[in-house]
Amino acid sequence: MITKILETDNQTVTTHFILLGFPTQPGFQLLLFFFFLAIYLLTLLENFLIILAIHSDGQLCKPMYFFLSHLSFLELWYVTVISPKMLVDFLNHDKIISFKGCMTQLYFFVTFVCTEYILLAVMAFDRYVAICNPLRYPVIMTNQFCGTLAGGCWFCGLMTAMIKMVFIARLHYCGTPRINHYFCDIAPLLNVSCEDSSQAELVDFFLALMVIAIPLCVVVSSYVIIIMTIIRIPSSHGRRKAFSTCASHLAIVILFYSTTLFTYAHPKLMYTYNSNKVVSLLYTIIVPLLNPIIYCLRNREVKSALKKTILCKYTGPRENGPLSN
Repeated sequence: MITKILETDNQTVTTHFILLGFPTQPGFQLLLFFFFLAIYLLTLLENFLIILAIHSDGQLCKPMYFFLSHLSFLELWYVTVISPKMLVDFLNHDKIISFKGCMTQLYFFVTFVCTEYILLAVMAFDRYVAICNPLRYPVIMTNQFCGTLAGGCWFCGLMTAMIKMVFIARLHYCGTPRINHYFCDIAPLLNVSCEDSSQAELVDFFLALMVIAIPLCVVVSSYVIIIMTIIRIPSSHGRRKAFSTCASHLAIVILFYSTTLFTYAHPKLMYTYNSNKVVSLLYTIIVPLLNPIIYCLRNREVKSALKKTILCKYTGPRENGPLSN
């Protein structure tokens, strides 16, 4: 095991952490490696194809698909922050991560999680305008306004992560702490700090309250109004059509918010148990895999765009060949 402890101002400065991950037998570790590698590669492929289809098909130049492309782009990097290190640790006996590497992973993870919270709320607002104010939808959801909303999501995520990191990165850790998780998260890091972390916990709590509670209020209020509007639609076909446009988004919101709230509503000592690691797998690995399927692969417009994007290079030469005339 390679560890380095530097002596600075009579305090030990930790330069490495040990991620406990999922301690199992070596044979099962190899099985987990191939299982999560397949999920990771499939997640990258799905989200990349969604982005490619949306940006190559003019019929998908709509606010809903604009936000979906941002969500897919976000989750490409979201899983890349977590999965590669986790996969390497399945093959290594010493699951070591440097202090800088841990802080970098934590910064980008918090950025993407916070951005997704806000982006899901923006997507709920988009569905609210589309269903409850269909005549004003093109006037309200302009390209400039959609770009501003998307940029605001990323800005809020970056700034929230930066503020949290200012308080977490300056904490002192004794020796080489053993983090009971498969990646660097806030609560496990606070749990292994060897000094009072109450200030960092307080900042983390208030920022989490803002980033989670405010978007959640937007989502809940939007869907309450949407449901009331759908109920008043006279025809059953119209009600089904209106609900189908937001059912996929609602399913992902419930899955993402429920798993993250279960994890982050618990005190930091809950990370001494393995249950939170299993729940964390849902929103760090499984949700990014399911999002393209739930959101898009059952959507006729996206299916058509995907077919055109993938098959155009085969159909194009035939149409322009000598037999086409």
